[in-house]
Amino acid sequence: MSGPYPDRRELLATSAAFGASAFGVTAASAQPKIADKPRKRYPFKKSINLWAFPYPEKMSLEACMKLAKEAGFDGIELNYDLDSELSPKSGPKEFAAIRRMADKIGINISGMCSFLFWPYPLTSNDPMKRSRGLELAGKIAETAAELGTENVLVVPGAVCIPWRTDHEPVPNDVCDKRAKEAIKSLIPAAEKLKVYLNIENIFFNGYLMTPGEMNDFVDSFKSDRVRVHFDTGNIMSYQYPEHWIPQLGGRTKNVHLKEWTKKGTDYSLESFRPLLDGTTNWPAVMEAFDQTGYKGYLTFEYFHPYMHFPEALVYQTADSLDRMLGIKG
Repeated sequence: MSGPYPDRRELLATSAAFGASAFGVTAASAQPKIADKPRKRYPFKKSINLWAFPYPEKMSLEACMKLAKEAGFDGIELNYDLDSELSPKSGPKEFAAIRRMADKIGINISGMCSFLFWPYPLTSNDPMKRSRGLELAGKIAETAAELGTENVLVVPGAVCIPWRTDHEPVPNDVCDKRAKEAIKSLIPAAEKLKVYLNIENIFFNGYLMTPGEMNDFVDSFKSDRVRVHFDTGNIMSYQYPEHWIPQLGGRTKNVHLKEWTKKGTDYSLESFRPLLDGTTNWPAVMEAFDQTGYKGYLTFEYFHPYMHFPEALVYQTADSLDRMLGIKG
């Protein structure tokens, strides 16, 4: 707004210039520096989960893979369900075709994930659900092998599932006993298929709430085929990923990066945010992974593809990962 009095922008500019000159610095030197030295380069591989894409409503699996590749990702994590080309409706022939498609595009399949562990928990009080959960876990492992990935995410059980009204709470000791029985029964097939059963920390399920509990659970099987799938965001409501990573050590076989803000009050899936738009101490997390010798995938997991211009989320995430890994900046 013009007139006899300076507007807000003029006052701010004048104040900044006066403050800088008063302390003997120029306007240019008063500007904050983004970085004083090159960032450390980390060896981790970039991956993104298929849930970040509008699949299958707006994009085909091939289109998602091509977009991930074009954005600069090394891998894409796929999700097994009951009603898609990544489901019991497909078999070795269909999965072999998906693997060839990924090879042709030039992107790796970094792992297999699934929401099916929630409607069919391996520790449910309903024996039919437990049985179906084990059956599906076996199918997920077979699919992983056919797709050429060795990483199978496994949710071992749940004391509670806050977002499901059909889950009857399971006592902690019963949950632990059933979870160990379930994972033990899956190990022979995992050994034959040459895949890893990577146990994910969930926190919202009321089970394996600390790194010590996770370590004890994984170590109890005395099998190299049982490892950890560490999720940075699932514990952020009350804990810190940079504390877990050193304690898990070499047990971590695969990783989910989920952004979270401790400034919010929402504790649903809606609380997870685009990468870097939260309060996670990513420099500390990256350094902690590096100190453990981890060299695998860092997979961005997000459940809400952008309604408009969905490719923007994919490119933004790739750019954020490049900065976290020291590739840019």
